[in-house]
Amino acid sequence: MVFDPETLKFDANGLIPVIAQAEDGQVLMMAWMNVAAVRQTLETGRVTYWSRSRGEFWTKGATSGHYQHLIELRVDCDRDCLLVLVKQEGPACHTNRRSCFFTAVREGEEIELMAPMAG
Repeated sequence: MVFDPETLKFDANGLIPVIAQAEDGQVLMMAWMNVAAVRQTLETGRVTYWSRSRGEFWTKGATSGHYQHLIELRVDCDRDCLLVLVKQEGPACHTNRRSCFFTAVREGEEIELMAPMAG
């Protein structure tokens, strides 16, 4: 069956949540796509999101050089969330960390799990 992005369940703003996961299984970040960003990602192989704050497309790495190269796009069972398996160049987080999920809550305390990457 040929994949049609129009069959995904987008929210009232035309967006769908996307989780980016590295080749090693680490969850890197969460962002949003609209139907055009899904298409662009599949066509170019570079993961492209929709920036809600800027109201524009955002190809991960276009300004930082920290590209996400698409390995595989997966659709969840309800078709309302996506998982992109990626080859990540450099950090995924704007804080210069590999993952945006670098803070854990343990016994009511916030614990920093990773420091910013060097360079």
